[in-house]
Amino acid sequence: MEAELRRLKETSDIRIPGKRAQAKEQNRRVILDAARRVFAEFGYGATTVRDIIRATPLASGTFYNYFRSKEEVFQALRDETALAVRPALREARLKTETPEAFVSAVFQTFFAHVAANPADALAITRKHAMHVRVDTPEIVAGFEELREDIEAAIARGLLPPTDPEFLTAAMVGVAFEMAKAMQKRAPANAEAAARFATALFLGGIAALPKQGNGHAPSTH
Repeated sequence: MEAELRRLKETSDIRIPGKRAQAKEQNRRVILDAARRVFAEFGYGATTVRDIIRATPLASGTFYNYFRSKEEVFQALRDETALAVRPALREARLKTETPEAFVSAVFQTFFAHVAANPADALAITRKHAMHVRVDTPEIVAGFEELREDIEAAIARGLLPPTDPEFLTAAMVGVAFEMAKAMQKRAPANAEAAARFATALFLGGIAALPKQGNGHAPSTH
């Protein structure tokens, strides 16, 4: 009998930490999901911690058990986005055999993620959001992977010899700025945006589609 009681106690002790960890992860998920919706609706600059808390069923004290500020929440969302899209980006780049395919892989994959996850993309590309620090681990790792893949492509003659750091910065900048522009169009057309960005990088402005009426090319 005593042995059975000890076994039950040991089992209970094992399960309790697991349940606590599960509850903590669930609370964190609730906060992040709410913050994504609030940032998408109001923008980073206008959002307050109180706005995020009101969008959850949690008490304000619970929020501060996980995050100290809205900036920390926003950085966590950016890391999640980077973690979600990084494997697809790298896989697409490594499969390419031509300069056009390499450049297109970067933009097509990223813009496809933006189009498929509008709330997520809107939250991280709204006005003021780009002024938040981007040196979080997942984002930095994503930039480093792009730079490494550019260096490898240059080494095997796929891309012309150029400055990989500048090219990385240019591609990242165009990707994020065009993602912001995509949010203003409905529906967001990832393929058209990728074609535009690829043409710009491969041939410069002279290679972009000509518009007889003076208006910007449509991505519809």
